[in-house]
Amino acid sequence: MVGYVGRLANEKRVGDLARIARLPGVRLVVIGEGPELARLRRLMPSAEFAGFLGGGELARAVASLDVMVHPGELETFGQSVQEALASGVPVIAPRRGGPIDLIDHGSNGFLYEPGRLDRMEAAVAMLVEDTDLRLIQGAHARISVEGRTWPRVCEALVDHYESAIAARATSGTTTGTATR
Repeated sequence: MVGYVGRLANEKRVGDLARIARLPGVRLVVIGEGPELARLRRLMPSAEFAGFLGGGELARAVASLDVMVHPGELETFGQSVQEALASGVPVIAPRRGGPIDLIDHGSNGFLYEPGRLDRMEAAVAMLVEDTDLRLIQGAHARISVEGRTWPRVCEALVDHYESAIAARATSGTTTGTATR
């Protein structure tokens, strides 16, 4: 089972999954709700639309996936990507935004260049066809996020801010001062 988890909105590019809905051996499951639902149902009539899920029901659904594909190119943090990885599910996503901090290309999933849907499709086909690779990447997926607790993520963010402030202070740049 190949799945997507998230809001069904234009910026999430869920319609890109139509390319993989037609692949042999792929059962596509879309978990989520949003304004694009009717259009996506028409675009991918063979896909299963599970609607909004929460709590344990969502956790079980994500863990039951073989592969997760998150085609949105505007993700910042990528919580659903992280949740899939924590469930031992390899993830395929564009090489942009939050997913690049979570996916180690070839180890716990694959990153593809934005807009290169042929690469997304090839990565899905590879993981669907190669059970051993999928299982190895799934094991790596789980391990890759074990240490990503909220305190650690927030600490890393504060460290980035402090580094940026220090770099700005040493460069002698000032802002916000108006002269008359």
